[in-house]
Amino acid sequence: MITAMTFIIALYIFMLAAFTGYEVISRVPSILHTPLMSGSNFVHGIVVVGALTALFNASSVLEQVVGFLGVMMGAGNVVGGYVVTDRMLAMFKPSDKAAPQKGAQK
Repeated sequence: MITAMTFIIALYIFMLAAFTGYEVISRVPSILHTPLMSGSNFVHGIVVVGALTALFNASSVLEQVVGFLGVMMGAGNVVGGYVVTDRMLAMFKPSDKAAPQKGAQK
């Protein structure tokens, strides 16, 4: 059972994490947002593990629904991060088309 003090401590930690995250992200140049976010897919994996823990420890139907939604959103975030990373890395691969050589006549 959650006591009032436990709730206040959890709220305090959440507020500190939100403030720290905002401060860190706001100082990153916009051109680096996509590479940094797609490169941090391991964080989304941790979110899925936390949501699974919440789901397995759920004792009411509401807790099970919230845990299930957390797992689904976290998994979607992981998949989306890897899709963005794959598309971004594909931009740096050389194309399969052979470049026409200068001075070549047909």
